[in-house]
Amino acid sequence: MSRLARPSSGRMIGGVCAALAGRFGTSATTMRVIFLLSCLLPGPQFLLYLALWILLPSESKSRTAW
Repeated sequence: MSRLARPSSGRMIGGVCAALAGRFGTSATTMRVIFLLSCLLPGPQFLLYLALWILLPSESKSRTAW
């Protein structure tokens, strides 16, 4: 598994789905479909997405931070 950071390329809105896809070894498209399907269920999916967008470092920033 790779490090959890939002990539600088291959992202659509915030890069959260692309980061999760890289972490779990799936494609970004698969992760986006899973996210969209989860929005049909009750729960705080959009709030979780926003929180991850804020909390996950960008890939370019995480390389220089450590």
